[in-house]
Amino acid sequence: MNGGILRWNLFIGGHLSSSVPVRLVERTDEGQLLWLETGTPMWRTELPGGAHLRDIPPEERPADGYPLKAGRWSLGSALIHQPTAAGHAVFWFFGRRKRFRGWYVNLEHRRHHGEDIDVADHELDITVARNHGWRWKDERSFDEKTGHPAYWSQAEAAAIRAEGERVVRLAEARAFPFDGSWCDFEPPSHWPVPPRPQPPGRTVLRHPGP
Repeated sequence: MNGGILRWNLFIGGHLSSSVPVRLVERTDEGQLLWLETGTPMWRTELPGGAHLRDIPPEERPADGYPLKAGRWSLGSALIHQPTAAGHAVFWFFGRRKRFRGWYVNLEHRRHHGEDIDVADHELDITVARNHGWRWKDERSFDEKTGHPAYWSQAEAAAIRAEGERVVRLAEARAFPFDGSWCDFEPPSHWPVPPRPQPPGRTVLRHPGP
């Protein structure tokens, strides 16, 4: 149902990093579009010393995950395209007054169950500027995690990078989703910021592969 609220759960190395409610904009056989409003109440893992989850080796984390604390999404409003059966999502990021800032490609593996979208992050990402210039992001961290059982094997790493290269070709060709569509999107005025949902039922996700 368009406008319905779903829950986007991001896992890093098998452990929950954040859980934030998003609104369904559109769903077709090709995939779905979600709206993530800046300032949305959410949950995030409470980590020691302000560390980031990706910097804590999985073997040093609690087996059942870290506790959650309430927070708010602060990285900017975004329209998210999740293509069906693809190993990536594309974000249109918007700044002040909903001005389009550029695209962000998150390489990932998704599982849908009920109102939850569980996303296993693949670390390696791509930024695409408004002029379609692009660059890889977090290549070093991606390489360091390759081969760890909580992340991905050498063969899986090659598949993840190949997925990114396919998306880069779309950006270079200025093909969808980099064709200029949706860059002026504004959510309906009757959509309030979603309330903070119940915490997700699990904070640990077994490595699903690429």
